[in-house]
Amino acid sequence: MSEVELSTPNGVVDAYVAVPEGEGPWPGVVVLHDGMGMGADVRGTADRLARGGYLAIAPNLFARGRVRCVPGMMRELIANGDGVTVKDILSARAHLIADPGCTGRVAVVGFCLGGGFALLVATKGFDAAAPFYPSGRGNYEQMLRGSCPIVASYGALDPANPRRGPKLERVLTEYGIDHDVKTYPGVTHSFANLTPAESVMRVTGLGYNEEATEDAWRRIFAFFDAHLR
Repeated sequence: MSEVELSTPNGVVDAYVAVPEGEGPWPGVVVLHDGMGMGADVRGTADRLARGGYLAIAPNLFARGRVRCVPGMMRELIANGDGVTVKDILSARAHLIADPGCTGRVAVVGFCLGGGFALLVATKGFDAAAPFYPSGRGNYEQMLRGSCPIVASYGALDPANPRRGPKLERVLTEYGIDHDVKTYPGVTHSFANLTPAESVMRVTGLGYNEEATEDAWRRIFAFFDAHLR
């Protein structure tokens, strides 16, 4: 596990790389953090993927400063854009593909804000995408024509994603895209994130749910194994 400098069209950003044990090559996964930014949680996600046999990289999408980055990122999501954040994500994918330890098959995982970008880049050369409670307008008809296979996880009580899971499933079915979409009853936004703000999030009704998280990861690994190996 190591920190690396990732070259992008808009300069260098830092990223965390987690390498599986044993001998490669392995499929790759780009991990996209939520609005809390880089931290132990996103590094733990990369480590989990490495334990499962995937070469993982988590780029710091706030490397240029959170205050500066977030408004531009939201504009990209709303406009289905192809701006700085998308280029950073595609640079992370290119970094994996160039690594002799990667098979060249690469998926993307994202949470909340990162989940929205996981959907946004699902049409840009990835082999699978796994968004958790993705941010954005939910304009899946415009975003996802020609998408890679998608395994998505939502919370039924998520105020940021009202009935978005069934909508995503309908669109993917209509487009003939292989998918596994599940909405977990009784859980809300950020159910798969363990963050320093966990105690505050629980007061607001948000926060971690171990049962839903572990089931979501079982589904993701099965889906990735089917599409990347």
